[in-house]
Amino acid sequence: MKKYVLLGILALAAFAFSCSKDDKETTEPPAATDDFLRGADVSFLPEIESAGTIYYNNGAAEDVLTTLKNAGCNAIRIRLWKDPATPHSGLAEVKALAQRVKAAGMKVWLTVHYSDTWADPGNQTTPAAWQSLSFANLKTEVAAYTTSVINEIHPDIYQIGNETNDGFLWPQGKITTNEAQYLELVTAASAAIRTAAPETKIMLHFAGMEGADWFFNKVSNIDYDYIGLSYYPVWHGKNLTTVKNTVDALGAAYNKKVIIAETAYPFTLGWDDYTDNIVGLDSQLIPAFSATPEGQKSYLTTLRAVLKTSTSSYGFCYWGTEWLAFERADCNRRFKF
Repeated sequence: MKKYVLLGILALAAFAFSCSKDDKETTEPPAATDDFLRGADVSFLPEIESAGTIYYNNGAAEDVLTTLKNAGCNAIRIRLWKDPATPHSGLAEVKALAQRVKAAGMKVWLTVHYSDTWADPGNQTTPAAWQSLSFANLKTEVAAYTTSVINEIHPDIYQIGNETNDGFLWPQGKITTNEAQYLELVTAASAAIRTAAPETKIMLHFAGMEGADWFFNKVSNIDYDYIGLSYYPVWHGKNLTTVKNTVDALGAAYNKKVIIAETAYPFTLGWDDYTDNIVGLDSQLIPAFSATPEGQKSYLTTLRAVLKTSTSSYGFCYWGTEWLAFERADCNRRFKF
């Protein structure tokens, strides 16, 4: 997804990672032997912290990663851009955050955009340094860059591209116009990962439910481990049964574990953050889940329960877990997490 501000859907939902009453009567994190992925994307965290922001847990200042780990989160998803305009989401910042994640005892999940900026279904801009390359040279650079990222960060999960519904590295890697070239580029990245880090899991990522089978049929001969899907009710439908059915069908058809790689739900429809809301109307909600802290929690716990009924599901990840409201970029205010 493309985000321009530090509040759209604010995630105060760490509680959804811990076990519910349906699992067992406890507020303790799930046992270490439970490998169902409970992820949180906190890619903006270094930028937010650089503004002097302090996060709180029940009134006490606490590192966000500690809060998430203690709530049962077991994986942190981090966005990586190749040569961004600022240091944020660049290799050095991402490597430092990944080291913090490992020290906190959680898996590192890299979402590598293969772009200098946001990549999503409508935007897959080739990095500036690669735009004049021939296809053969582009493929070589993709392999070399992938190997470098693996060797620098050593992630547990490597996501090749972000929301690659129509490929990536446009125009040379656009599926609808250059399908064969897209497949060669993904194959080059996958092979580089397998060579440099055979234990690292590889994910391919599609946004939404509709069209997912079309995409994963295209990549059926690629060497990868996980199917990643974005699911936001405001864009991808309000029926969680459809989500489960899609997960079941994809897992069975392609013999893969399926992860909801991005999801989110609002805890308020209030307009108190000096910018527009992504979700700001009752009509955009799933009727069963109100835009309240309780409704947000109910959405996440229900989604988790639905996914756990699928033999193909391997977990979920909340997008924008760290988001906060800022009146201006240089403000120094404290917010509760």
